[in-house]
Amino acid sequence: MIPLYHDFTDTTVLIFGGGSVGARKAKRFAAEANVVVVSPTFDDRFAEPEFPPIERIRAAPATTEIPAWFDRADPALVVAATDDGELNAAVAEAADDRDVLINRTDRAGERSVGSVVVPATVDDGSVSVAISTGGQSPALARYLREQIDGEIEAAGKMAELTGQLRAELKQTEPPETRRAMLRAVVRSPAVWKVLHTGIANAKKEAARVMQDHRTGEDT
Repeated sequence: MIPLYHDFTDTTVLIFGGGSVGARKAKRFAAEANVVVVSPTFDDRFAEPEFPPIERIRAAPATTEIPAWFDRADPALVVAATDDGELNAAVAEAADDRDVLINRTDRAGERSVGSVVVPATVDDGSVSVAISTGGQSPALARYLREQIDGEIEAAGKMAELTGQLRAELKQTEPPETRRAMLRAVVRSPAVWKVLHTGIANAKKEAARVMQDHRTGEDT
């Protein structure tokens, strides 16, 4: 499998299963998508005050009724997160018939065409790091996420800073020079340190780093 990022804005994610796994998936996708969860019962997590707004439908669809749910929701992605293997298989079959992406939570390892794995993620502003073990070890993915979390602190601010610098340098510098100057900024401990005091201060330090880089090239 090859990791990709997908924009779910203004799309629907349909989830079958209201247990702890369904709750975790719903919370993850609700950051962008309209989430619909179909289940006869719902885990207590769905009732927590901080749980994002989603549509909960209390129903226990039979395998023969699954295609109608697809027609109703028109999902961009469907999650099969029930404890019923036959029902999950029916969801996967309906997804395949309609070329809809499928995340089947009761399967690991080899997967069918169109299936996706939802990775563990670490976010800092616009910077996101995804971790996947191919569905084989969620425990390892969680551990690695915890390790990486502290390593990307302030990465979002660095992305914002270098995005601004890149736009400005496009007006004055050729691509090769621009890339070298931005690499110098990203690798500068001084810039990372001052990021905590705000983008304006970091931009001044970045200007000094870029000037030093230019001077070094000229000598």
